Amino acid sequence: MQSPALDDIARFLRRLQWTALALGVLWVVSLLAPILSPFVFALILAWLGDPLVDRLQRAGRSRNTAVALVFTAMALIVLAGLLILVPLIERQIATLVESWPHYRDWFMLTALPWIEQRIGVEITDWLDFGHMSQLIRDNWDRAGGIATSLLGYVSRSGFAVIGLVANVALLPVIAFFFLRDWDLIVERVASLIPRDHLPTVSRLARESSDVLGAFLRGQFLVMLVLGVMYGLGLWAVGLDLGILIGLIAGLLTFVPYLGPASGIILGVIAALVQYGDWQHVAGVLVVFGIGQVIESYVLTPKLVGDRIGLHPVAVIFAVLAGGQLFGFLGMLLALPVAAVVNVLLRYAQERYRHSKLYVGETPVSDEPAVVTDVTPPVERKPE
Repeated sequence: MQSPALDDIARFLRRLQWTALALGVLWVVSLLAPILSPFVFALILAWLGDPLVDRLQRAGRSRNTAVALVFTAMALIVLAGLLILVPLIERQIATLVESWPHYRDWFMLTALPWIEQRIGVEITDWLDFGHMSQLIRDNWDRAGGIATSLLGYVSRSGFAVIGLVANVALLPVIAFFFLRDWDLIVERVASLIPRDHLPTVSRLARESSDVLGAFLRGQFLVMLVLGVMYGLGLWAVGLDLGILIGLIAGLLTFVPYLGPASGIILGVIAALVQYGDWQHVAGVLVVFGIGQVIESYVLTPKLVGDRIGLHPVAVIFAVLAGGQLFGFLGMLLALPVAAVVNVLLRYAQERYRHSKLYVGETPVSDEPAVVTDVTPPVERKPE
């Protein structure tokens, strides 16, 4: 019979092996992050579309037919969105290019003098072309190194654009195969789980899937509704770039406070450059104020609710940490991973509250203790 000390050592070594395996996987993911984005996108699309495929299968259609129908519907939705948004965004970008001299003049002649008066530092001289040319002549060697680095960055950016086009072309192909073989993938992953832990892992996977699916669908609808609402509101105020600013604010809504904050800053600058009065600035503030009220009291409670269960600060930290560790792939996976980690933390808290470390030797009842009246009786004085 093996001694308890040897059992503890063996358990520690097993945990050490799993920890090393997890760290190795994270290291490999960090190395492969530039090429994993289309696979992650495709996996999310397949995961979102699988319930519809299962529903069509229960209605009597084969797996291949159901996958073809769902994939075609998703492709048509994406195509319709592109047909609507691409011309609209193209016109907005053309308007931005035409208006760029006005924004530059406003920045140089209005914003910078106002900032200089407040902080007492001359900034305009540093932005003067002659002054910058003199600085380049005085530091020519360093400027040559910077130019070499810039050319290298431009060449790398060209390869990055080619890689982006290739990823976009591969995305529908990978998504189709993931969607077709989704049940097979789940079965193979389940077959690798130790049998003693299968019920617990199945429960946690089901809870994570429910939380994550509800959150992603709800958050996507919130982003879509707010983007349309902000864009139409700023267009009604009279901003030429209102639709573009509204779409940017809607897309950034998944990071708490970043969407409305960026929209307000861009909208106020656009109003000041285009009109130069405070009435239109007030109109921008009213649009975002109404949008925030609708989001806080209608959209988020109805569509998202408390499905992810994370504090806004935790969400911001997850997005920034994911971007710092794994770049764009990390930002893409930040909220899904945070939702799954939140489910695992709730399970860990549940196990902890039933452990001897928390309960002690005497089990503590979950029912509230009954408080008895311990007030001493009042003695009556004899008459």
